Amino acid sequence: MRISNEITERIKQAADIVEVVGDFVSLKKRGSNYTACCPFHNEKSPSFNVNPVRQIYKCFGCGAAGDSIKFVMDIEGISYGEALRHLAQKYNIEVEEEQQTPEEVLRQNERDSLYIVLNFAQKYYQNLLMEHEEGQSIGLSYFRNRGFNDPTIKSFGLGYSLTDWDGLTKEAAKKGYNPELLEKAGLALHKEGDAQANRATRYYDRFRGRVIFPIHNVSGKVIAFGARILSADKSQPKYINSPETEVYHKSKILYGIYQAKNAIRQEDVCYLVEGYTDVISLHQAGIQNVAASSGTSLTEEQIKLIARFTNNITILYDGDAAGIKAALRGLDMVLEEGLNVSLVTLPDGEDPDSYVYKVGAEGFKKHVQQATKDFITFKTEMLLKDAGDNPFKRAEAINEIVTSITKISDPIKRQIFFKRTADLMKMDEQTLISEGNKHLRRREDKAAEKPTQSKPKDRLRERPQEPTDIHFSDNFIEEEFGILVEDSVPNSVPNVAPKHEPPTDLFKQRLYFQEQAFVKLLILHGQTELETGISLCRYLLHEIGEISFENQLFDLVLNIFRQRFGLGEIPSTDYFLSHIDPDIQRFSIDLCTSKHHLSENWEKHDIVVPTDEELLHEIAFKKILRLKMAYSATKMKDLLNQMGKITGNSDEEFAQIMEVQRQYKFYKNINDLAAKELGTVVPGY
Repeated sequence: MRISNEITERIKQAADIVEVVGDFVSLKKRGSNYTACCPFHNEKSPSFNVNPVRQIYKCFGCGAAGDSIKFVMDIEGISYGEALRHLAQKYNIEVEEEQQTPEEVLRQNERDSLYIVLNFAQKYYQNLLMEHEEGQSIGLSYFRNRGFNDPTIKSFGLGYSLTDWDGLTKEAAKKGYNPELLEKAGLALHKEGDAQANRATRYYDRFRGRVIFPIHNVSGKVIAFGARILSADKSQPKYINSPETEVYHKSKILYGIYQAKNAIRQEDVCYLVEGYTDVISLHQAGIQNVAASSGTSLTEEQIKLIARFTNNITILYDGDAAGIKAALRGLDMVLEEGLNVSLVTLPDGEDPDSYVYKVGAEGFKKHVQQATKDFITFKTEMLLKDAGDNPFKRAEAINEIVTSITKISDPIKRQIFFKRTADLMKMDEQTLISEGNKHLRRREDKAAEKPTQSKPKDRLRERPQEPTDIHFSDNFIEEEFGILVEDSVPNSVPNVAPKHEPPTDLFKQRLYFQEQAFVKLLILHGQTELETGISLCRYLLHEIGEISFENQLFDLVLNIFRQRFGLGEIPSTDYFLSHIDPDIQRFSIDLCTSKHHLSENWEKHDIVVPTDEELLHEIAFKKILRLKMAYSATKMKDLLNQMGKITGNSDEEFAQIMEVQRQYKFYKNINDLAAKELGTVVPGY
């Protein structure tokens, strides 16, 4: 029995690290992070750090580290599967468990294939936009006229589809992607063949002669596309979008959320707009905490997605009064989710895209600041204006506003809004409160009529006394290699020393630290492009060839990169930070967290410290050389030890000595060349 990968992913996306940890410890905000006294060991000064951007925690005292799932595992002393069930219950996610069938295994493989072919399509469309004559003259000209620069085009992965019927389909076939997969990904359509005429089924592109807007999920994977026609052909819809697929559900995603999520956390507000270009224009102007509902009403899933990053939503409206009034009815669910929602109307005839282009970022921010009204006030003013002096319409308006206020779960907020609404409507506050209480009682009565689910028995919060000797968890084996293993007991306790301690031997130690530095580069910067089309991952893997690492953990990480790169993708830092194997996860978190930070006074005195990203090419080149030196030095030492055990008294042993000398000379040459490039003195052996 197991929890499906789809449900597991929903749980991971829903489980906010601050909320989960906050259920067990009292967190205090410090800068962009949160701190507390560690729940895993006794301490008086807080060394436990929670990072809401990375969605990880790290204790600098005992070394405990992980994500939301790992925290629940460790704090409750339960297994991975049980921690998932705990979080599913917390976030009201229904879990259906069943044994995986061969068809389900195949389905998961298909999901992976969909991500790969969608990523291929995005790169294909963007290449046409930037390199193809038709793409440049039509698509790129359109984006340039909208004011989009190259970094923006690259950040959002914008592209262009040719007017050809099957340009993408043919190119995909050359790369080995079958047309059935393109159809499942929403990229192609098909026309049934004619058996009598001996004609095969023909596949053709869904998107033709349009500019392309890739849609990313929260983790940055391309899951769908929106496409806009630029010709004046009235027979064609202005926009067409990908259909629902295994990986794309329109009601669960917001356009631009991947690019916006960090800014939303930092600004503590999400600006919600309607269209793709609204998001892109504001983002380019420096207003990056913005996402789009893509012309649809907000759904519960989208609201919960925003709630992962902030409790504040500001909706920017450019519609007419009738359109705004219709949209307001759907915003009560935002209040039910406990979020604070405000609204801003733009000047007549303006949308976010045109208005920010007209007044600039500062002018736009100034207007938002001056025109923002909370949802209740906005709704009250609009409904009263619409009702005028008609007593029946005013009564309907009052009833509708009271209903909205009762959706707010916080009683203090409800009291504030009742008072404000009473002032706006010039009526007795107590009358509104009494009417609101009636609504609340009716809602409670309806809830009481529903059958209640039995609560699970409280689990004893016992922690395992000793860690298991198993290095890789069952769930890790399942994730990486597709082998189904039933839920296991926790395979580590949070303050156990990691299983990648450096060896005592000097040569092995040097190799250990170079291997560690190499995989650190891969995990932190593997997706970074050193130059167009050349990622750091590709460069590093090419330079080291097929060598294996001495350290088991580092070798495993290296092989994950090799495997995924062979499939056309590069694992992100977030992939390793939430990895199911605790050793990989703890190691990755160690790489991403630092107890010490540069003082702000350095900037005041104009002391500039270059970042790794700025020196990445040079760092990568030197890391490869140092790794080769450490690797060859270890091999040379082993060969010398091997030679000391051969007497050379027979022809066979003499041949062995010659072979060892040949290998020694080979590694010595590598060592000397690397040392020369680095300007390093090579120690004697």
